[in-house]
Amino acid sequence: MDSSVDRRDFIKMAASAGLGLSLQGPASLWRDRSSRAEMKVGIIGLDTSHSIAFTKALNDPNVAPDLAGFPVVAAYPKGSLRIESSYSRIPKYTEQVKEMGVEIVDSIDELLDKVDAVLLETNDGNRHLEQAIPVFMSGKPVFIDKPIAGSLSDAIAIFEASERYNVPTFCSSSLRYMENAQAIRNGELIGKVTGADTYSPALLEKTHPDLFWYGIHGVETLFTVMGTGCESVVRKHTADTDVVVGTWEDGRIGTFRGRRSGQHSYGGTAFGEEGEAQVGPYRGYRPLLVKIVEFFRTGVPPVGKEEILEIYTFMEAADESKRRGGEEVRLDEVFRNAGG
Repeated sequence: MDSSVDRRDFIKMAASAGLGLSLQGPASLWRDRSSRAEMKVGIIGLDTSHSIAFTKALNDPNVAPDLAGFPVVAAYPKGSLRIESSYSRIPKYTEQVKEMGVEIVDSIDELLDKVDAVLLETNDGNRHLEQAIPVFMSGKPVFIDKPIAGSLSDAIAIFEASERYNVPTFCSSSLRYMENAQAIRNGELIGKVTGADTYSPALLEKTHPDLFWYGIHGVETLFTVMGTGCESVVRKHTADTDVVVGTWEDGRIGTFRGRRSGQHSYGGTAFGEEGEAQVGPYRGYRPLLVKIVEFFRTGVPPVGKEEILEIYTFMEAADESKRRGGEEVRLDEVFRNAGG
């Protein structure tokens, strides 16, 4: 998207194109689709291994019952355009999904003519707003893979567009659905959470805010167990490590450690009124994919807009703290500055 075009103007321009939703509202569309034995799924972006993993699971001839009825039938390959490590994978991944019975199409519009739901998998979050708009206009549910966008302002704009067309969406790291993370969140292991320390790789990509690219995994793990309500952050940054300390409105402290050296691993420790527990281990994409299928079936996002936007505000505030030499930065200030 041309950076000279304001994000709200972009949404208005899309709306004025005359496509929009049909007279049939989204609720009716979902009732029609959920009654079918099968909902056809399309993928936007064949530049990430997620596209391959999701297609293998959904198109498995012996697919498990909780994933059955949602085959990937079509894909639009063009995801990242500027990130060589991503776009260089497109030819290989295109051939792999074709071998799994997926039709390759030349445009998002062509894809939307063939499917009932969409996985927006493009690795470059900077393309997500422009690629999500036509999906919203079609009235079809869309899961947007991490990062939801390449900026906080675009993340806000995506939800504005979702609400304009009354088509829900959500974004999530697969680490949110680690078994222990969900048990901690639900109060099943340690009672009320009083604090947490999480970690993940935090590799950097020059086209994205620092933590959006890979630190998102550990940050989302932190919010999974801590919940929303973070007021401010302080970030310490070195070549190999980031440590971000968040203070929640009730006085709780949560920390994220992002690592760029040593072994790449994911996890953390949550502290509660009844003890402490490990947040991991991480066992793969499947639990997230089950949630995506439930979302396609019901139209109800498993993660709310408020939590998603707070996660991305936390990461943008961490960048601002870095720019200010490690000063404390309030999330509400950052959210307002991004247009929220």
